[in-house]
Amino acid sequence: MTFGARMLKTGIAVTLAIYVSTWLHFSPPVIAAVAAIFAVQPSIYRSWRYFLDQVQTNTVGATIALLAGMFFSNDPIAIGVICVLVIMLCIKFKMEETIGLTLVTVVAVMEASGQWDFALNRFLLSLIGIISAFVINIAFLPPKPKSQFYEQVDSVFTQLSLLLRTAISDEIKEKVFRERRQALQDGLASLTAKYKLLEEEQKKLKRTKYRQTRQLVVDKQMLYTLQKGFEALEAVHEHFFQADRTEEMNRRFDRHLEKMIKFHEHVLLKFEDKLKSGSWDSTPAEEANDVFMKQAMTQYNEGKNGSLRLIIVAAAIYDYGHQTARLNRIVEHVDPDEEEKEEEHIPQK
Repeated sequence: MTFGARMLKTGIAVTLAIYVSTWLHFSPPVIAAVAAIFAVQPSIYRSWRYFLDQVQTNTVGATIALLAGMFFSNDPIAIGVICVLVIMLCIKFKMEETIGLTLVTVVAVMEASGQWDFALNRFLLSLIGIISAFVINIAFLPPKPKSQFYEQVDSVFTQLSLLLRTAISDEIKEKVFRERRQALQDGLASLTAKYKLLEEEQKKLKRTKYRQTRQLVVDKQMLYTLQKGFEALEAVHEHFFQADRTEEMNRRFDRHLEKMIKFHEHVLLKFEDKLKSGSWDSTPAEEANDVFMKQAMTQYNEGKNGSLRLIIVAAAIYDYGHQTARLNRIVEHVDPDEEEKEEEHIPQK
């Protein structure tokens, strides 16, 4: 497990919530601490959305709990029924993420047995925790999904490159391959989640301009290209070694896969503005990808043994190269440095 900013911010938010509760003479401060733990979110947009949703559902939940407490006191069956009712309301309002903390508020308020002053105390403690987490999340090490996304793209590509470069030659040990493959799969899942955060930030928290929209297209294609690379790896693992092959076929697939990985690497370097102007031309790689697929089709049409499995592998590799070429064309029309400079002057809502 990696120590991250979110862990640190959770601890600070809990500390702040307890201090504020004690300063305002609200008791017990543990309710505010629990609320703070729930409320720390991975992005600014989600923090703001969670804050608004929690205020609404906690208000509704506390009101229902207060009324129920007047009639049923703190009877366990009544508390359970009210919790079910509040869960149904949260789902109805499409605020499922707020259920956990809202139920904490409901139970705490019903414990007061209908005494409005105690119920208000419990409700305000929950609000203190939510607000503390929101303030800390915004003010202290604010989430940066964009930079995290690009860092993870490099990390996932490094994993993918190693596995694809050794896939055909079968040089890597089986145990190491399984471990690296699982790490790659987990990295892609995490990267997909990071992209969703980035998309939310871009579309819902800021004024989206045309250049920013194009940048989002690049980010999405980066993710999609990596996913296609993983699919090519899976195709090799599932089909290549089960097909009848010659040494020449092994070399041809290995050389082409190496060429597509290098192509992908150059596109990422171009995006990061690390290549000299005019130092690299993508045309040969794209043409080689077309030739590779045509050769695979010819072999399939000739009906050679194992050609069906090989064409599945060839199609996956071709699609990986095709999506890399598409990423290359999109990258050529976007200047990330210019987009970042413009982003600094975009006012937030």
